[in-house]
Amino acid sequence: MRTYLELLQEILDSGTDRGDRTGTGTRSLFGRQLRFDLEAGFPLLTTKRVHLRSIIYELLWFLRGDTNIGWLNRHGVTIWDEWADADGELGPVYGHQWRSWPTKDGRTIDQIAAVEAEIRRNPNSRRLIVSAW
Repeated sequence: MRTYLELLQEILDSGTDRGDRTGTGTRSLFGRQLRFDLEAGFPLLTTKRVHLRSIIYELLWFLRGDTNIGWLNRHGVTIWDEWADADGELGPVYGHQWRSWPTKDGRTIDQIAAVEAEIRRNPNSRRLIVSAW
């Protein structure tokens, strides 16, 4: 946590102000990164309240490829509610992109299944990428 807080302070002290699409602006430092030994624990932020159960359900929802908030709501997660339409649909959000990435020829690729299969075949591959954009 100390490393994270030190990086935040460095951004405040030495960062460069930049515009953004929202008009509020952002401050950044080029090339900074944090590394964590996951064998020593999960690097969960403790500087703000984090509802871990909701995070886990949201990730499972992404992995399902779901685009409707119904499943989230049944598990007490409401973070996506304000963006859903009257039927609970969100359109092609992260999980949809992960599980049904559209190709130019009209097919779709299940990126999660493809990465899982590649990890099994070649766990040292440097091409294990999932995109939602």
